[in-house]
Formats: sequence, C-alpha cells, structure tokens
Amino acid sequence: MFLIVGGDSEIGAAAYRAIRELGLPVAATTRRRDRVGFERPFLDLSEALDDWAVPPGTKAACVCAAIARMTACAADPAGTANINVDRTLTLIDKLTARGIYVLFLSTNQVFDGCTAQVPADAPYSPVSEYGRQKSRTETALRERMARNMPIAILRLAKVLSPRMPLLEHWVADLLASKPISAFSDMVLAPTPTDLVCLAIRDLMKDRAGGTFQLTGPRDVAYAEVARFLAAQLGAPNSLVKETSARSAGLPEGATPLHTTLNSSLIRERYSLEAPDVWEVVQTVLGTTLSA
Repeated sequence: MFLIVGGDSEIGAAAYRAIRELGLPVAATTRRRDRVGFERPFLDLSEALDDWAVPPGTKAACVCAAIARMTACAADPAGTANINVDRTLTLIDKLTARGIYVLFLSTNQVFDGCTAQVPADAPYSPVSEYGRQKSRTETALRERMARNMPIAILRLAKVLSPRMPLLEHWVADLLASKPISAFSDMVLAPTPTDLVCLAIRDLMKDRAGGTFQLTGPRDVAYAEVARFLAAQLGAPNSLVKETSARSAGLPEGATPLHTTLNSSLIRERYSLEAPDVWEVVQTVLGTTLSA
C-alpha cells in the first residue's frame, strides 16, 4: 500500500486521488478528526509520534506534510523547524525502520535562486528560513541514503493546480474590466499538479533512490502571466498594474531571480517533463472559464 503523509495538503490530496483512481491501494493521513477513516489515518506532526502506528501493509510513503508558508517559517523558526525538520525525520526513521520506502518532497528554496537550472548536486545555499529547514532535513536524509536506507528526495518549485485561486481572481476581474495587480519581480516556472502526481507515483512504485527535481523549463514574472491572461481574454493590457514583491514586506528569500531546477534525471528515467509556462497557464485558464 502507498501512504501519502499530508493528505490535507494540495499536492497530497491530488496524489491520493490520482493513485486511488488507478485502482492502487493507497491511504492519506489527515490532521482533521472528522476525516479519519480506513484510508484516512490520523497523523499530526505537531504531536509526539511515539504512539503513532504505521498503517498495516504500507510499502512506500510520500511525505508531503510540512509548514510551507515562508511567512510562518520566518515568524517562528523554532516552532516550524520542530515540524519541518525534527518530527519529519522522526517519522521517516519510523517508516524506514520497517523497510518502508520514503519519498520526501522538497523545494527549490534549498538554493538561493541566483542561477537557473540548478543541478541536483549543487551545494545548498538557502536564503529563506523555509529553505534552511528543508536543506537541514535533506542533509540528514542524504546521510541516511548513503547508508542505503530506502529514501529519495523530489524537489519542486511552483506547482500549479487547475483551480489556482490567484489566477481565478485575475480572470474574473479582467472579464469584469477591473484592474489587477501583479508582481513584476517575482517569478515562477510552474509544474502542473497532475504531472507531480505522476512523478510521485512512479518514484514510489520503483522505490527509486537519489535526488530528483521537477520544475518548468523557464521562469516568467507574475506580471507576464497577468498580461498573457489579459491578451487571451481580449482585455486591455492597461488593466494589468505592475507592483513590487520586494516592497510588499515578503520574507527574505521570497523573490529569487530563478526557480528552475535541472530536471533531466526524471525526464530521462521516466519521460516526465513539465510543459512550457504558457501551456500550463492556458490549461488553467480553460478550466477556469469552463467552471
């Protein structure tokens, strides 16, 4: 059985649905007591794990659970590190001690974003507190991987769902001839959620070891995405108002120059490759307009 740790998260919930739709046995943990069931075991990483029981039959697990909000990590480094580093490692050790393969989801934030297409073996250079926590966890996991423990790392950047609220709001405002604000100094290289789910499934099925990366091929500014949407909708370009993320009080590390990672390994091994940004955004636009 596959186990998705963090089934209440966007990626975790999507991976659970995708694997379940293939008819494969899967469970996804939840922090909400009202959702607990046979396929939804309870797990809260803010609580001690001493009494937590691994679901019977688990052969592979994907750890999606984390406090990923950069503002939260910056505001409470110790509290968030307790979950993102300490409890996460305790959980992974508990799983691998039973021979369970673990796929750990990580982030481009382990690098400073000064260069594009960062190779998987590049030295860590985090700027954000969130990135520092993820790099600490990765460092510990890579030590375990060197001892042949069944662990792999999958680094992601921006994962774009078919119903991204920000883009939905932009589309609604543009259709109503209302102005929208978009950051000119924040970039993204989006990867569709369904592609990430395929990567999670394939890596877990293969019990693949190593560090994998999956991002879009190039970065564009959020303001460029806003202007693309305006053009697709036939709205005046003047409705897009550029603003600065750096002046908006975002935490350190929130505005890297680049978010792309070298994704050649997962492309060569599994034929998984994120499409160009405009193809991804066009798909989201089509979903939004048909809703």
